[in-house]
Amino acid sequence: MARPLVADIDLDALRHNYRLARELAPASQAVAVIKADAYGHGAVACARALEALPADSRPPAFAVACLEEAESLRRGGVKAPIVLLEGIFEASELERVDALGLWMAVHSEWQVAALLAYRPTRPIPVWLKVDSGMHRLGFSPEEAVTVWQRLAVASECAAALHLMSHFATADALDGQYFHQQMSRLRALAEHLGAPLCLANSPATLARPEAHGAWVRPGVMLYGSDPLEAPSEASRRLRPVMTLRSRIIAVQELAAGEPVGYAGRWRAPRPSRIGVVACGYGDGYDRHAVDGTPVLVAGQRVSLAGKVSMDMLTVDITELPEAGTGTEVVLWGNASNGEVLSVDEVARYCGAISYTLLTGVLPRVPRRYHERS
Repeated sequence: MARPLVADIDLDALRHNYRLARELAPASQAVAVIKADAYGHGAVACARALEALPADSRPPAFAVACLEEAESLRRGGVKAPIVLLEGIFEASELERVDALGLWMAVHSEWQVAALLAYRPTRPIPVWLKVDSGMHRLGFSPEEAVTVWQRLAVASECAAALHLMSHFATADALDGQYFHQQMSRLRALAEHLGAPLCLANSPATLARPEAHGAWVRPGVMLYGSDPLEAPSEASRRLRPVMTLRSRIIAVQELAAGEPVGYAGRWRAPRPSRIGVVACGYGDGYDRHAVDGTPVLVAGQRVSLAGKVSMDMLTVDITELPEAGTGTEVVLWGNASNGEVLSVDEVARYCGAISYTLLTGVLPRVPRRYHERS
């Protein structure tokens, strides 16, 4: 019998979340961000599911971080345009960008020089990255004017120019810094007459003034709420991944007995401990504290003791019917309809949902489901 831990991927929920992004930004095109193997969900399977939408509602493009991710999608049969969000990492990659029909961001002078020195078989669509205040990648607004003008006249090399930037605080309730970035970008776009691609998941959900020609929904596609405080829109997101396992053993402990490495948790009364087939070797966060919620038979119980490589332990004293073989949901949808948000679990781990979702390791089988 196979180890019971699986990551169930609900492709209908993925499509629902993408449709929500389009509904929130009806005047924008929505590039579906599927970098990092679609945030741990399986990039090829997710791209295919979204490409199967009706022609008027499927993504006009996908976005990944690097050439290797784009190549994997092409090998998987994905035909839509693919944007390289970090562009190329060396000039020699332009040959593959050209051959695969990719779009690319440019954020550094050497990338611009490499592109202008290359003669593609057809002009490469370019998204010019502007550093509007995140201070990671991109040209300053002043530098961007000159770079835009250089690319605009190089029609044999570059086409479909857009301005692109990234918000540092679009998820925050305090919008002061967001509005500073937005003001810089709006002025630059007006000066150049340039279309904008600015809105990440939080801005797509909560900052309509940033929607522009394109939005870039990422983690929201997978059902995680990136906002500092939930909104009416973010409450409509549906979880895509359910990390599901079973109890594989039960321990009966006297009061005061320890559980797990270093005996961090001790039974406050005679207790029943369920041993679950899931650990940090699968990607469950080792930093999860005692009290981290878990669903057992659709009922909330608490983590009890440190997470091990292959197992974790939960207190099932209040669930006398639970035993070996009982369903356990680490995050996502239980069979009885109860939902445990990956965002809530992440808070107990001192992490964010992105970390948990992308951290689910390859030894955990992905099992894909769809009704449509």
